[in-house]
Amino acid sequence: MLIAIDHGNKQIKLPEGRVFTSGLRESDARPPFGEDILKYKGKYYTISDKRIPFLRDKSVDDRFYILSLFAAAYEIEDSGRYEPGLITVHILCGLPPSHFGTQYERFEKYFKRGAVEEFEFRDKKFKIYIKEATAFPQAFAAAMPVYGLINSYPKVMVIDIGGFTADYLSIRNGQADLTVCDSLEHGVIILYNQITARVNSDLDLLLDESDIDAILKGEHNNFNSDVKRIVNETAQTFISDLFGKLRERAIDLRSGKTVFVGGGSILLRKQIEAFGKVASPIFVDKISANAKGYELLYRASKRG
Repeated sequence: MLIAIDHGNKQIKLPEGRVFTSGLRESDARPPFGEDILKYKGKYYTISDKRIPFLRDKSVDDRFYILSLFAAAYEIEDSGRYEPGLITVHILCGLPPSHFGTQYERFEKYFKRGAVEEFEFRDKKFKIYIKEATAFPQAFAAAMPVYGLINSYPKVMVIDIGGFTADYLSIRNGQADLTVCDSLEHGVIILYNQITARVNSDLDLLLDESDIDAILKGEHNNFNSDVKRIVNETAQTFISDLFGKLRERAIDLRSGKTVFVGGGSILLRKQIEAFGKVASPIFVDKISANAKGYELLYRASKRG
């Protein structure tokens, strides 16, 4: 069974749209509330709203492995393929383009532990064997859902605004050009920190990330006009700074196609469009685009 997982710094995303925070709460005793409880090696785990601090290398400890067990259990149940016997799975995962060459082998081995993993989830017993793991470059994968629209262009720039990083990758004549890619520490977590610091300083008010998301999305909320102004102004400056960093790297988005992917691009679409210096932008409005792209790339590789 193929299980594609986008291991974001902010959220874990699965191909069909299931999303949960990249955060874990561990306990020795079973939590008194909730049904999404995973028991593994004598410990109980639940998903926490408090995300794991940024890790450049997610294989340094078991937290993202355990989050992957949650993801596998969700995918197995959602697909109707649960059974109490052994389930063999193939993990599809990804890394930022600039980290891909140095980390992909280690990240694949992180999942291939050569043992049957037994755990309980929602009071069901799971036995899975991770037979294989395959990593793909993020950003390129996220562009796959719109590949038919861009593969005929000689130059396409993909911008993936994620939790902690903003990745860019050039696609030339339908092929990823890994000589023109990088990961900038300019993701939405940085924006959250900028906004909370400014609102606290100017208005003596503490915002959390969900408050900021609601304001940027224009959803109904109880915040006054000063709070909304600061949030939107800071977000616009954040996008201007991002494009300034790209310009310093001789990347001009006023020519060619530009594909915006990732949760940050969805959240900040209004600011990107207001910037006014991006020719022919295409927005992939599915937060699970990378995970879906892993599936598409894997199946394409099998077809040759």
